[in-house]
Amino acid sequence: MQPVYRKLACLLTSLLCLSAAGFAPCADAATSAALRGSLCKVEAVPATWDGAGGERLDLFVRKFPARGASRGSIWAIAGGPGESGASLYAFVEVFRRSFPGYDLIVPDHRGTGASTRVCPAEEALDSPGGSALAGAEWGSCFGGIDADPALARRFTLTNAAHDLRHLIMQDAAGGRPVYLYSVSYGTQLVLRTLQLGRLPLTGVVLDSLVPPQHDGRWDLSRRSLVVDDVGRRVLARCDADAACAAAMGAPAETVYRRVLARAAADPALAGKVPGRDLRSFLGALLDLPALRARIPYLVRDLDLGRTGELDAVLAAVPAITATLGDSPQLPPALPLTGIISNTESDLRPGRSLDDVRQEEAPLLFRSPLPAILATSTLPRTPHDALFGRDPAWLPPTLVLHGTLDPKTHYDGALAHVASLRQAGPVGLVTVDGAPHFILWTAPACFEHQVGAFVAGVKPVDATCMAD
Repeated sequence: MQPVYRKLACLLTSLLCLSAAGFAPCADAATSAALRGSLCKVEAVPATWDGAGGERLDLFVRKFPARGASRGSIWAIAGGPGESGASLYAFVEVFRRSFPGYDLIVPDHRGTGASTRVCPAEEALDSPGGSALAGAEWGSCFGGIDADPALARRFTLTNAAHDLRHLIMQDAAGGRPVYLYSVSYGTQLVLRTLQLGRLPLTGVVLDSLVPPQHDGRWDLSRRSLVVDDVGRRVLARCDADAACAAAMGAPAETVYRRVLARAAADPALAGKVPGRDLRSFLGALLDLPALRARIPYLVRDLDLGRTGELDAVLAAVPAITATLGDSPQLPPALPLTGIISNTESDLRPGRSLDDVRQEEAPLLFRSPLPAILATSTLPRTPHDALFGRDPAWLPPTLVLHGTLDPKTHYDGALAHVASLRQAGPVGLVTVDGAPHFILWTAPACFEHQVGAFVAGVKPVDATCMAD
């Protein structure tokens, strides 16, 4: 961890104690242009919202005040599970252009960022790995979770939903407009929050909507099937493009299958790929449009015995991911990720690693998540009464979803939108060719569609092209 952030750990702790009653200047506001002028506070909430016990935990909230007079608030909820609000700090200006005149408020939901963590000692900023786990911290953290059965029950989706409802009700007390934005897992958290009852919201924006929770076609245990479907469609798009098809010299899938066979027989070639797994590596590139476009050419290069395209792609990854910022709170909170994923997103518990490998054997692209789920030792908390259900009421809601999303499948979004329309007006913006996280991967489309929504346009179905 960088020395400046070790110093900030102590400063941040002291500031949060001082700002518990309201927003105050953040201790780290001068460390980057993205955080300049931001205000912070900590809100103490019940460790569980079922009335059992008197323990409390802290929620960290950062506010980026509107320039000039404020018209209202936009709450931005990160994804994951396990992502903190820091994953959205790089997009402050996009939010300001999309929600002109609105204060941007970004909470760290419980278990993430500067809010109370599942493993406070191991995930502290001044610990050996900073907010990420490192070395022996893995064993002590996961051992502590196993030793305390009540711990996982504090970090449930429903408890986090109660947190968000509490925060929004405080903000809405002034009667000004309040919007709610969320991405990926954040859409699941927002929908669970709305299951708890109506909120005084002007509108909701759901970016990369999760599929219906009870639908077994798209849960996390089947993530590799989703990734493979999108990957094959990327190869098919190459075949349909004259220039790409000519460069390949044969159907893209045929060339790729030759490369996979060669990598399986050649340890030297496999060793050039991160994790020695070409299927997972290319599956990860599907999230990054600029690099996704290079997949056919990378495959062609490897088929010809060359690695120049692979080297170029690997060199480009750091610059692309750096656009998300470098906050010390940016690493995902993996203990929380495991707890939520096991409970809320795995409809096939009890699968073995052999089961996963058998299902993935014919795939051309895959994700590491099914194998992680199959080998997880983290507890699975029982489903509560809200599992698999939708809110009974929705305010005007805009969904933005990419047709090539390898995380939350487009068909899953269609199914969920159809279900949500029973609760209120929902418009679906289809972003042709976009992957996950429209705010990041298609910001021009995001600004245009969300700006119109905030200006008062009814949420209607529309299509736009990825940037």
